[in-house]
Amino acid sequence: QVQLVESGGGLVQAGGSLRLSCAASGRTFSSYSMGWFRQAPGKEREFVGGISWSGGSTIYADSVKGRFTVSRDNAKNMVYLQMNSLKPEDTAVYYCAARRSMGFTVVAARTEYSYWGQGTQVTVSS
Repeated sequence: QVQLVESGGGLVQAGGSLRLSCAASGRTFSSYSMGWFRQAPGKEREFVGGISWSGGSTIYADSVKGRFTVSRDNAKNMVYLQMNSLKPEDTAVYYCAARRSMGFTVVAARTEYSYWGQGTQVTVSS
């Protein structure tokens, strides 16, 4: 089992940057692929980006491609979401999630992820 805790959210102006962190408990963190999702008020939770267990594969939603980067440090049980060139439409609660998988493929489907953090708020002002 994996417990996840996000941090690093806050208020930033449009065009600015934030780095979210997700700390994972458990000795088998490297057995999990990780995803970042977000949910804006009145909208469904959507996939932002994900990374394979080894860090060798990443995928991104089209809306963030080229602006956001997912990375991980298995030695520290951490996964990160670097967000650059932020836009007001990026405002949401951001969640990290874990999916037990040692394959190369990263998936975007929310239902494939078994463990979730509590979320961290990101607000981008115009």
